[in-house]
Amino acid sequence: MSGDEIAVALAAILLGSAIKSISGMGLPLVSIPIISFVTDLETAVAAVAIPNLLINVAMAWRSRESRAEARDLPVLGATGIGGGIVGTYALVSFSEEPLVVALIAVVAIYVITFVRMPDFRISPAASRRAAPGVGLATGLLQGAIGISGPLIGSWIHCYRLERRAHIFSLTTLFALAGAAQLAALLIAGELSGRWTVAVLGCLPALATVPFGEHLRNRFSSEGFDRFVVATIAVTVTALAIRTFA
Repeated sequence: MSGDEIAVALAAILLGSAIKSISGMGLPLVSIPIISFVTDLETAVAAVAIPNLLINVAMAWRSRESRAEARDLPVLGATGIGGGIVGTYALVSFSEEPLVVALIAVVAIYVITFVRMPDFRISPAASRRAAPGVGLATGLLQGAIGISGPLIGSWIHCYRLERRAHIFSLTTLFALAGAAQLAALLIAGELSGRWTVAVLGCLPALATVPFGEHLRNRFSSEGFDRFVVATIAVTVTALAIRTFA
């Protein structure tokens, strides 16, 4: 990558990381489309992989004291990994457009539900029953199209956890997915010739973590909910643009 391309990539990672550090999601779907304007999609994915994994680990670690309040993480993580394997090998020949349309429809329904019923939440009993299916669907999407954030972000948000437990839950699940993705990229040799931007991108990503935590703590509960739902809407819009534009 040229110096100008690296500068654009670092700026995109900084922007995506700033949003993620507040809401727990948004880095790949914000950064990858911007980076792919100046380089190819494979380079964009490789550039974001390591910063995305590190910021998820850092945010999960900083909110670890809320882990007791999290729900269904072992089930969501295990079924997500299983779904990811199936999605990668069984759905690779499918067109991604129908899957993206289904994801957009599900997220749109949730956003509309939140707007109409701001206090909507799913009970622990109901979430336990549904968690295996949600984890499987999340993994299938991640394996088939490389994107699952809007789905799992909507699901965790409807638990209405305390904000640090919400951040811990999301970033833990994203860290598991990110570790699997990074392993796949390393095995495939996709980071060859792209290490410079991948490593440099860790600096703006990690720098935003305390900044985002500070802003997050200044939000009211209602303000945090609105910001998370707005982030979900923005990320699924970015996915639609990436897929259909």
